Amino acid sequence: MGNFQTNQPISQQQFLCLKKGQERRITAGHLWVFSNEIDQQKTPLKVFSAGDYAVLLSYSGKTLGLVYVNPHSLICARLLSRKADFEFNHSFIKHRINIALSLREKIFAKPFYRLVYGESDFLPGLVIDRYGDNFVVQITTAGIESVKDEVTLALKKIFNPRLILYRNDTNSRKLENLEQYKEVAFSSDGLESEPESINLELIENECRFAIDVFNGQKTGWFYDHRVNRGSLQKYVKDKKVLDLFSYVGGWGVTMANAGASEVTCVDSSVHALSMAEQNAKLNQYSQLSTIESDAFEFLKTCRAERRKFDVVIVDPPAFIKRKKDLKKGTQAYFQLNKMAMQLCHKDAILVSASCSHHLAKQELIKIITQASGHIDRDCQIIETGQQGPDHPIHPAIPETEYIKSYICRVLLR
Repeated sequence: MGNFQTNQPISQQQFLCLKKGQERRITAGHLWVFSNEIDQQKTPLKVFSAGDYAVLLSYSGKTLGLVYVNPHSLICARLLSRKADFEFNHSFIKHRINIALSLREKIFAKPFYRLVYGESDFLPGLVIDRYGDNFVVQITTAGIESVKDEVTLALKKIFNPRLILYRNDTNSRKLENLEQYKEVAFSSDGLESEPESINLELIENECRFAIDVFNGQKTGWFYDHRVNRGSLQKYVKDKKVLDLFSYVGGWGVTMANAGASEVTCVDSSVHALSMAEQNAKLNQYSQLSTIESDAFEFLKTCRAERRKFDVVIVDPPAFIKRKKDLKKGTQAYFQLNKMAMQLCHKDAILVSASCSHHLAKQELIKIITQASGHIDRDCQIIETGQQGPDHPIHPAIPETEYIKSYICRVLLR
């Protein structure tokens, strides 16, 4: 059995054979192989260990590429390359990272972006966010976990980094039977493996942001809405802005930068709001204030007090993480958008966003339409947004597209 870390020659690799007709999705571009697609009589999954790799074959014996395997996962294999005659080591990872880097350097003038976005950058199971010379890495599969040291080595060879932090504490790792942990793999400043915090700065839309990448959500920041935040700036000059689920002020501080007269950031996390206040001060914006509250409770209070805003930003966490959450999550999006519109002035702007992959674009538009009609308002969608170009969408893998964002004009009828 060929394990990633051993870098054994192709002649010693194992094979994984698909059932008849199951190669169509792979040949069309998808990178995932499901356990029920494997011909287990020819190549039983039980002989593999999590992190082994194999040559993927069609039922007829045609080579489809090289995969890494996890026999315990529904997605039992992920395609690394359409070729099978190579070793999966730091040189291969370095090559793929350099390809991803070339795209980001064409787009962004400053080194702050998602450097690697998993399957979309042909490194399934690997996410890397870049903050200047600092790199925060998330591994979600056993196959990439097996080559963690190789990932570290590749980053060192390309960037001469100051910091490499692994934020391997996502719930998705449970699907691969992986433990959750946070670890500093490399620090030129001599940081310990598990510090109390790691504070970094980034620049986005000409604003400076301080973040804690060790304790913050995901990798500490959400680059995916960068373009959408920039698009909203032209609508907020001299306006009162409400930023719900504000986190550390990504939307709110950006709107203050664009000349909003007043920005109110609402979040349930005291730590996040403290960072939002710090980010306002970092940019010398005095018009930003914070409120610790559940967003739904805050909206109820504002409605009772008849408070109104010129711009309301609704960018909640994923309400629909799994298909079984669809009905309940859809209702939550409807209630949230309806209540947000009730706080809008007679001619206001609403940003309605969702990061739930399972909520289709048309479904969010339907929610916006129903919410406006329910409170006797008219609504125009004036701009449509998606995840930024450092989160490219793999056209054969719908799961890589998840951000929906609509800038809407809400009017009295």
